[in-house]
Amino acid sequence: MTTPARPRTPMRIGLIAPPWIPVPPPAYGGTEAVIADLARGLAELGHDVRLFTLGTSTCPVERSHLFDAPVEPLGQTVPEAAHVLAAYEALADVDIIHDHTVLGPLLAPPPGRGRPPVVTTNHGPFTPLTLPIFTRIARRAAVVAISRDHARRAGEVPIAAVIHHGVDLETHRFGPGDEDHLVFVGRMSPDKGVAAAVRIAHAAGRPLRIVSKMREPEELDYYRTCVRPLLSATEDEVAELGTAERVDLVGRSAGLVNPIDWPEPFGLVMVEAMATGTPVITRPRGAAPEIVASGRTGFLAESETEAVTAVGRLDTIDRIACRREVARRFSLQRMAADHERLYTALLSAGRTR
Repeated sequence: MTTPARPRTPMRIGLIAPPWIPVPPPAYGGTEAVIADLARGLAELGHDVRLFTLGTSTCPVERSHLFDAPVEPLGQTVPEAAHVLAAYEALADVDIIHDHTVLGPLLAPPPGRGRPPVVTTNHGPFTPLTLPIFTRIARRAAVVAISRDHARRAGEVPIAAVIHHGVDLETHRFGPGDEDHLVFVGRMSPDKGVAAAVRIAHAAGRPLRIVSKMREPEELDYYRTCVRPLLSATEDEVAELGTAERVDLVGRSAGLVNPIDWPEPFGLVMVEAMATGTPVITRPRGAAPEIVASGRTGFLAESETEAVTAVGRLDTIDRIACRREVARRFSLQRMAADHERLYTALLSAGRTR
């Protein structure tokens, strides 16, 4: 006899997004895309989700905000502090708060009776600068890492859970992969390997389409000095694309070239490409080996020479298998369920104490 599943107890969940980019993002914005999908996934599970964000956000859950429009330039401390203080006040009556900022958990009211427990996801790397910050944050919030490699780099910071990001398979629809070009998607940064992607594509005799965030002075300088001199007439110089245009381009591509040169904590662009059926060629850095199954959903190539060889093997990858892997391991629904389990465990532990 099958035991019936226990009904879920709906939770009032407050999510705090940074004040820089709307949720979901109109173009670049990995963290904001994750927050949007998490909010929708938790709402689909029957929870009351409230999002503190910007007035221009369109995520289909209850929203509140301090700033109508994105704060510019990105990274200003005073506006961010005002934003998160307003967020904690607005969400004081929820069951649990999930803060996706760095500053917020440091300014949050200390844990105590009558105050909701706080979860925070570190969307960036653990570095000598951020480790002391997250050590202090962990005294008052449960810290989530976004890959096993990410968690291993956390040092003495206690990690409450490792939760991979998920993507919306309805947004990142299957593509035909019917064009010869390769595609690069990411920030205009040496860490992301833009110049290496150009060299790999040229050596493989393939055109490359570049979709890149290119707004900050250092991004523009890197493009002018290191990337633009390498480009040929076969490249489209694209600063950014909206989600629909980007999904269409990636879905028509033969492969995503992602030659990262840093221990990337996750790498959402790889999962988004695989969701469209497009295989990924990347270096085995950071979380990449947790995402790409070499020979099945793409290739892990240590050198540019290995990456060029991998380009010649792209037609051996089953595009349907790439999408199935995302549906199995990186769906929006799986991400939401993992967070639901963490929130439930934290609330149960609080009640026990």
